[in-house]
Amino acid sequence: MSQEKSQEKSQDELSGFVEAQAEGFGIPGVAVGVLCDGREIYASHGVTSLGNPLPVDEKTLFHLASVSKTFTATALMRLVAEGKVDLDAPVRRYVPELRLADERAAAQITVLNLLNHTAGLDWNLIDDGKGDRSLAGLVAKLPELPLIAPPGARASYSQAGYNLAGRIVETVTGLPFEQAMASLVLEPVGLSDTVYGLAEVMVRKFAVGHNRGEDGEPQAARPWGAFKEGARGDNPGGGLASSVSDLLRWARFQLGDGEGVLPAPALHRMREQTVELRASSLGNGLGIGWFLHDVDGVRGIGHGGSGNGQFAELLIVPERNFAVVSLANAGPDGYSFNQSVVKWALGHYLGVVEQEAEPVPYDEGQARQVVGHYEIDAMSLDLATDGTRLTLAVDIKPEIREASDEEMPPGYPAAAIGFLPGDKDEYIITEGGLKGQRGYFSRDDKGAVVGVDLAGRLFNRVVEAAV
Repeated sequence: MSQEKSQEKSQDELSGFVEAQAEGFGIPGVAVGVLCDGREIYASHGVTSLGNPLPVDEKTLFHLASVSKTFTATALMRLVAEGKVDLDAPVRRYVPELRLADERAAAQITVLNLLNHTAGLDWNLIDDGKGDRSLAGLVAKLPELPLIAPPGARASYSQAGYNLAGRIVETVTGLPFEQAMASLVLEPVGLSDTVYGLAEVMVRKFAVGHNRGEDGEPQAARPWGAFKEGARGDNPGGGLASSVSDLLRWARFQLGDGEGVLPAPALHRMREQTVELRASSLGNGLGIGWFLHDVDGVRGIGHGGSGNGQFAELLIVPERNFAVVSLANAGPDGYSFNQSVVKWALGHYLGVVEQEAEPVPYDEGQARQVVGHYEIDAMSLDLATDGTRLTLAVDIKPEIREASDEEMPPGYPAAAIGFLPGDKDEYIITEGGLKGQRGYFSRDDKGAVVGVDLAGRLFNRVVEAAV
């Protein structure tokens, strides 16, 4: 078969898989890109919006949500390479006004602690829509944020930590965060369609997020992405919008030598493990801004993102010069769609097959140890058993929904989970919109369950359920 015919076959196979999966999961619009053997392959399906439909293509902008963190981390690594930031320095060297609920923690947290989620900060501050919603305003509110562990003690995914890292970018460069990012990373890499803010998004073709209503039909999600009027404080942790074509350009940059942005050793250092992750579907460990994956003996780096009705996934395999990007504009099944694309692409192009984790049969004694109500700052998680299976439900707290004047995405209803063999405290979700997510339960010195990790976040046990 000629090279041209082979490329056409590869394109047709990707397009066929993407179309079938998008229709199977009921996603209005998706865009996928693969970088393999130096060439880029794209497949899109569906429309930008059910209300005002345009065909999705490789230039359509989607909200990247937490994939934005890889850009923020790279910008900080450039400042490190230029000698303007020290990864091991306390954050207060660059943000002297930093105050936290615990003074010792505020003095000890380092820049690296922010970038590998070991600062001990809870997930994020609740945006009440009042006061100063800039990064400086966010820092002023940080004393309200709970601390879940001493700095460096454990990894726990924190949006607030990355937003604080964005404030370092501002103070060191003397520029607003978005301008600094354009100068440090976006413009030098040539990412013309990777932007912050509605003003930039709205002059390009963009995808509208969708969430399923009570009737099960997709409805437009509001607000768009993370872009609330007057709010910039979440941009470092989740504010970017981009296209599949720009994200493959970003992957090429990460696979390269720094291209004049930062030295290759500094870029490649971001792939080196700084902390191990236990039983996490996010990865086996964390580098700097990247989750590290070991799939069938092949090491990859990646990051996902979930916004209001939009999901993003980026995985790069440096040793094979390979990358896959998947973007979807509907929740909750956008997550499952993206995972299916990544899994298929690894198998189809690299012959890499990730083995499915199989839970052990239901055990009533194990289930009764973990049932109860768990919380982080904005969300609650409930574990329950009916005597035949253990279920997990997670949602935004009712008081948060009631206090907000904006729509929020729906929660995840009760779905079955199972314990994994070999470690009685590790589990996997086996159905629903979070199917495939793995985590584990934390215990105190007496062996009692005190918390549960889900998607890298530690939910603390608040109430032990009656059983």
